Amino acid sequence: MAFINLQNDLPGIRGPMQYSPETGEALNELAEILLHDDNNTLSRGEREMIGAYVSSQNDCFYCQNVHGALAQYYFECDMQLIDDIKKDYESTSISPKLKALLSIAGSVQKGGRHVTPAQIEHAKNLGATDKEIHDTVLIAAAFCMFNRYVDGLNTWAPQDRNVYVERAAMRAKEGYANIDLNK
Repeated sequence: MAFINLQNDLPGIRGPMQYSPETGEALNELAEILLHDDNNTLSRGEREMIGAYVSSQNDCFYCQNVHGALAQYYFECDMQLIDDIKKDYESTSISPKLKALLSIAGSVQKGGRHVTPAQIEHAKNLGATDKEIHDTVLIAAAFCMFNRYVDGLNTWAPQDRNVYVERAAMRAKEGYANIDLNK
């Protein structure tokens, strides 16, 4: 049960967003720009993976499964690969550039000052652009906020991970802007 009366029984971030639609709208617009917008050289899957990875580091069950399922959908892989990336991305078959970006995201999750010049240089040497590094840092920072919003209010989350996988195609199609929180 949520710590406050959200006046709805929606799971995860959807409950507080419906409770406070003015902030929910702004947060969804941010998510749309960061994760779904096509004006980005990082794929949607890569951006969702960054969000899922940071959420796993923050131990936010809801967000790591929502965004992990979306990464799985975009990568056209099974959830085992997503779980492997969250657990130890260095030993997975993802690109070296994404590994470097996940390293940066993991440092942001600990605190912005944990990002090092060596991490940035490494990512650039692997082809990451300034915009991709910027977006990685912003996605990681935003997910720290999203995770704390969800867990700080003690919202509930479906424990069946298939629920997230089944919804991923719909969310991938619809995006985050103008989200119907009742779906």
